[in-house]
Amino acid sequence: MIVVFGSLNADLVTRVPRIPGPGETVLGPAYAVHPGGKGANQALAAARAGARVAMVGAVGHDGLAEAALSLLVAEGVDISGVARVDTPTGAAFISVDDRGENAIVVAAGANGAAKAAQLENLAFGEGDLLLLQREVPEAECLAAAEAAKARGTRVMLNLAPAGAPDPALLALLDILVMNEHEAALLAEALALDSEDPLAVAKHMDEERGIATIVTLGAQGVVGWTRGVRRAGPALPVAVVDTTAAGDAFCGAFAAALDRGFGFGGALHRGVAAGGLACTRAGAQPSLPRAAEIEAAVTAHFA
Repeated sequence: MIVVFGSLNADLVTRVPRIPGPGETVLGPAYAVHPGGKGANQALAAARAGARVAMVGAVGHDGLAEAALSLLVAEGVDISGVARVDTPTGAAFISVDDRGENAIVVAAGANGAAKAAQLENLAFGEGDLLLLQREVPEAECLAAAEAAKARGTRVMLNLAPAGAPDPALLALLDILVMNEHEAALLAEALALDSEDPLAVAKHMDEERGIATIVTLGAQGVVGWTRGVRRAGPALPVAVVDTTAAGDAFCGAFAAALDRGFGFGGALHRGVAAGGLACTRAGAQPSLPRAAEIEAAVTAHFA
């Protein structure tokens, strides 16, 4: 089982010819509202990849709450741990340009009220996995990680949005996933000799005992675990929208571990899911299902 403690948002997405610079207005033809938030995206990605998933977080009492929860409910994710609070549901404002690149502004809203105590009534323990991101209060992520470790549950953190994590939270991690920018900020925070993302990943594995993965966009991913380097080249796809590609990777990677795959097999499934997500517009609507992921793994990594 995978327990995701994280954010739930409603995403307002518009296509634009280019991402606007400071002080610039760029017109888009329309917008769409999709469920999103890194926590919810990764929960849905894991569920579609074949895992049993519980989502823990917070939404408001407004109309956007139903939008934020809609696909989780449709895919059978347990939302009994999602609280309703008086703060408005979180929202993300996403611009996607003609190359499929995006710029995102997130208003935390109800996500700021998510509490680790909401995990107390969930049945999880040894053999399960707690999946965290950084869109809910870090003190609550730390408390959630402490509760998980007390139950014998593995803890995985996606270091996004970028920033220096609490050292106490780092000390509780089994798995860390980050992109190049996030790796550079982590290296700065830890005063490492190199900001090279692959060197940072190797350090986190060898010196701190945390299996660490760096996502490299079109160059695929590299992971270090127990002193062994593993890599997965990106799928050769026509990119439509990169929104949630990282979330697709994290959810599918976690689901593969939950299904009994080793680190390398899970890495391949994460890469496949991330690549497939880039071929469709939107965040949660782009997340692939297990059959698609397995077909892509067979075709790409056989």
